Amino acid sequence: MSYNSNFDVDSVLELLGTVNEKYQDGSPEDEALRIAAVALLYVRDIQKLDEYREYFRKFYTPAIESVIVSQTFATREEADAWLASGKASEDELVRIAGQGFRVITARKGKGLIFLRTPLPEEME
Repeated sequence: MSYNSNFDVDSVLELLGTVNEKYQDGSPEDEALRIAAVALLYVRDIQKLDEYREYFRKFYTPAIESVIVSQTFATREEADAWLASGKASEDELVRIAGQGFRVITARKGKGLIFLRTPLPEEME
């Protein structure tokens, strides 16, 4: 399940307050909810909310969803032509005829080549 990393801070704080009303002051639940609320306020006050949102997104994004294929090619010939064009960057992940490959530097630094790297859907 993915979560909304663009959550509304005020709505979250209001909900934490509503949930906290169900617990006695000083209880472990009260303390945990107050700590969470103040931590969220702190992140917003020091203007690090965007960084926190990115951290939150990465934390809850399953690994399979975070794999990004930069290019898709129907044939190896098309992929080789792209690689030779100089448009490829090291570490790019591409799909060639349904299979995953990573762009890497050839041995002895002689240009870029494809290294077979199975995509998550190939592993299922």
